[in-house]
Amino acid sequence: MFSDHDNLSNAAAAVPAPEAEPTPTGTHTETNSSVDGATEPTAPAPSEQAEVVNSGQETHAAPAPEQANASSDKGEAPAAAEANSEAHATDADAAAAAEEAAGSEEMSKLMEQYDEKQEAAAANEIIEVKVVAYTEHGVVVDLGGKTEGLIPAAEFSETEIPRPDPDSTIEVQPTGEHKDGYAIVSYQKVLRRRTWEKIDAAFKAKETITGKVVDRIKGGLVVDIGVRAFLPGSQRVTKLNRRRGNVVVSRRALLEEELHAKRAALMETLSEGQIVHGHVKNVTEYGAFVDLGGIDGLLHLTDMSWGRVKHPSDVVKPEQELDVIILKFDKEKQRVSLGLKQLTPDPWVGAAEKYPAGGKVKGKIVGVVDYGVFVELEQGIEGLVHVSEMSWNKKVQHPSKLAKVGEEVDVVVLDIKPSDRRVSLGMKQAQPDPWLLIAEKYPVGTVVTGKVRNIAEFGNR
Repeated sequence: MFSDHDNLSNAAAAVPAPEAEPTPTGTHTETNSSVDGATEPTAPAPSEQAEVVNSGQETHAAPAPEQANASSDKGEAPAAAEANSEAHATDADAAAAAEEAAGSEEMSKLMEQYDEKQEAAAANEIIEVKVVAYTEHGVVVDLGGKTEGLIPAAEFSETEIPRPDPDSTIEVQPTGEHKDGYAIVSYQKVLRRRTWEKIDAAFKAKETITGKVVDRIKGGLVVDIGVRAFLPGSQRVTKLNRRRGNVVVSRRALLEEELHAKRAALMETLSEGQIVHGHVKNVTEYGAFVDLGGIDGLLHLTDMSWGRVKHPSDVVKPEQELDVIILKFDKEKQRVSLGLKQLTPDPWVGAAEKYPAGGKVKGKIVGVVDYGVFVELEQGIEGLVHVSEMSWNKKVQHPSKLAKVGEEVDVVVLDIKPSDRRVSLGMKQAQPDPWLLIAEKYPVGTVVTGKVRNIAEFGNR
């Protein structure tokens, strides 16, 4: 007799193999990949088949290779396998296509970002080119690589920027635009960029720059320094905002620095008695200030002329150039006293010989006061005629009754003291003494006829 085990085995062997059913995709391990990305299913190992048979379950195991070959005569099992393979390949192809599409989209985004960055970088890039021609559309430049660029004519016609010389090498900035087969480039942007760099460097280094006054506005001036800058009327670059295109410059700071440097250098060369050249800066009631080239000196009213000066403006005028002499110099306080009259001879030197006492001269009345009049003998020499020396025979109530400013009169020098710069004059002495005339006309013993004008009692006899 056979055991149950043997009976089961023989029964299984005696039963013809069932038709092959499509095996679920999950029961196969995808190990081999084809060129197009599809995978082929791998049949279960023999050991797996044995475990299914011995388990005693009703589910039939997949046929062995020999059984598959035996049933191939019917053509059913190969067709099912082929259908299973095609379905699996279709799913794999779809997944691969979706994955490829997603990858392509991501790559496109990356390429677009890269292109944008490259265009932005190219737009800010400055390149050196050579000017090759002028046309009505602008200036043609050689960009290299058999490519030509065009600087639009508007950059020159609408601005004061001169066209670059032919065959010269210049800097331009690509704009990313193209027209009529040319790559459009900008010459103006580079110039402005270089100008801003120069201004920014001067601002940081506190350097001076040169500009041209182009307009006058409220509060100051507009100065062209490559860009339009504001120069306050009350005031190097003092304020800079490149983003807003705002530049404020100051000339006062520059002038103060220059003045300080000039003053320091001038102070080392000045000395008392030195003759210097300057110009009148301003005139006041008591004198004038003279700019000596970095330091101002005071020219006092009393040192303007040897003669009488009513107001400093009678001698000097603003902006007048003149030579002056340094009378006093205080280096620590930076004070300078100047003289103008000292450049001419002192009229009092030799005045005693020129105007001796007892001498008769002509003069001009230059002043009238309560106690007399002042008579100018020459510029720088004035003498006083006391009221008691104005007339022989009249009781003078006020000098103005006998003399007027501007009149010419004859005077006699009564006394002169050059050391004190004083001279006493007499007007009546220039006229004959009436008492001497009477003595000559009426000698003692002469009988004369007269009229009693007054009776006075002189006392008992």
